[in-house]
Amino acid sequence: MSEIISVKDINFTPGAKVFIRCDFNTPMDEFRNITDDRRIRSAIPTIRYVLDQGCSVILASHLGRPKDGYEEKYSLLPVAKRLGRLMDREIKFAHDVVGHDAKEKVEKLRAGEILMLENLRFEKGETKDDKNLAKALSELADYYVNDAFGVCHRAHSSVHAITQCYDNEHKAAGFLLIKEIEFGQNLIRHPSRPFVAVTGGSKVSGKLQALTNLLPRIDKLIIGGGMAFTFLKALGENIGNSLLEEELVEEAANILKKGRELGVKIYLPVDVVAAQTFSNDSPIKYVPVQEIPNGWMGLDIGPASVKLFKEAIADAQTIWWNGPMGVFEMDKFSKGSIKMSHAIGESFATTVVGGGDTADVVERAGDTDEMTFISTGGGASLELTEGKELPGVRVLLREDSL
Repeated sequence: MSEIISVKDINFTPGAKVFIRCDFNTPMDEFRNITDDRRIRSAIPTIRYVLDQGCSVILASHLGRPKDGYEEKYSLLPVAKRLGRLMDREIKFAHDVVGHDAKEKVEKLRAGEILMLENLRFEKGETKDDKNLAKALSELADYYVNDAFGVCHRAHSSVHAITQCYDNEHKAAGFLLIKEIEFGQNLIRHPSRPFVAVTGGSKVSGKLQALTNLLPRIDKLIIGGGMAFTFLKALGENIGNSLLEEELVEEAANILKKGRELGVKIYLPVDVVAAQTFSNDSPIKYVPVQEIPNGWMGLDIGPASVKLFKEAIADAQTIWWNGPMGVFEMDKFSKGSIKMSHAIGESFATTVVGGGDTADVVERAGDTDEMTFISTGGGASLELTEGKELPGVRVLLREDSL
């Protein structure tokens, strides 16, 4: 993608300070141990490249959604420690974002050193795209690099407003951001065929725009997860107490109709794992979708659906997967998602996994190394597939290509 300004296009002045916006929004357990450091590892190539140019690095990220300023459970200190271990070097840590501690430590920062700022969202202005916060952040560094694809769909201060404080010679996209955009856009524009979209998750509403945008471009569509029941309802099936978005039944029927008109083969579950309550202790049974008993709900795809979906992707050359096949957080209802992950990983296709829950499924299934590309951003990946322009990316395009 030629029009985005890459970190490689910038002539860094040795000794300069470079602000890198990363996405270190990593999951932690109740003891604040990081349970998945994929996003931290993904940022390292850009950090190393900037250090190799003789610069110092100021890292900034958000973590979670703190409500009211500083909260210890949302501190980035564990992230700084993990990054230090991964890079085998000291990561200095500022206990605020643009306060006294940050300014003092930035002032003392020497070439080749790394400083991580505290959680950006401890500053109220971050999520409001506040220009004053953006200006204060920009005063810390000579250059700005965005490597946080996972937040590019949000116009936040450290992603959007801050870019107005730098000219095109002093702002750029990092390697991860460019890789994400190239994969996302090339997948849509030039897929190898057959191109199969596998979609799941709980709600149709979150995927509606992506499905509408994908339909004219794909050869097959597989629908699993809670969202499948809205489609099954549109076909007149009795879905018991399964998840239903009543107001979208008509929209689902339109997608099925449009798919038929375009010659897209659409696959829905033929059986489900049903239970009466949403719990690990609940008794379960495998039933065809036509026979879900009243008072029961489907919480995962059944073995026949897994077999059908496997056959549907057998000849695929490109697979885009976004959304689990069931309530994978509970062991009892995770088999469909895990088996689907294995099947996609074992295929010979180019496999692109939307971030968020889908990436968690792949990690849990042990298939991370089998996938061609796993996105680090769930919402951003989906919006890219919807054909939307991401606010954090638009501001890094060369003016002549807008």
